Amino acid sequence: MNKAERQDLIRRIIETQSIGTQAELAHAIHKEGYKVTQATVCRDIKEMQLYKTLSRNGKYQYAIMPSEEGQNTQGRFIRMLKDGIFDISHAKNLIVIRTLSGSAHVVGEVLDNLEWREILGTIAGDNTILVIARSDEAVNVILGRIRDMTGIVEDDAYDADEPNEP
Repeated sequence: MNKAERQDLIRRIIETQSIGTQAELAHAIHKEGYKVTQATVCRDIKEMQLYKTLSRNGKYQYAIMPSEEGQNTQGRFIRMLKDGIFDISHAKNLIVIRTLSGSAHVVGEVLDNLEWREILGTIAGDNTILVIARSDEAVNVILGRIRDMTGIVEDDAYDADEPNEP
């Protein structure tokens, strides 16, 4: 099975089954009679820009990025940010964004594609993104834009002016 055939199979599986992890996706591919490693599944998820969304049964599952037909790029980006981000915090010029497991690369890609000049760069793991702002002042601009687009506000549980409790 070549890459295009495998990714077509992944697309069909995602559209017809509730798949929440890379292991579940690899298992579903195996059930179709094909061998695949989890590393290959991980690469396919990134290339296909699959992201996790909340299903009707309250569990997170992979979803296919909506096509651009009927939805502008900005609208798609906003939806992916809303669906993926659940926590934001910052220190100096660094912003840490926590996402659903497996969604950080998609949210990071969205932030990169927005091409905000205040962002120097992003680094995405599985469920965490480090956003490096060009300056401490740029952080407020970035956080304001994310808040305006998604309604998500920075977690203010930590107050640097208050002493740590024992």
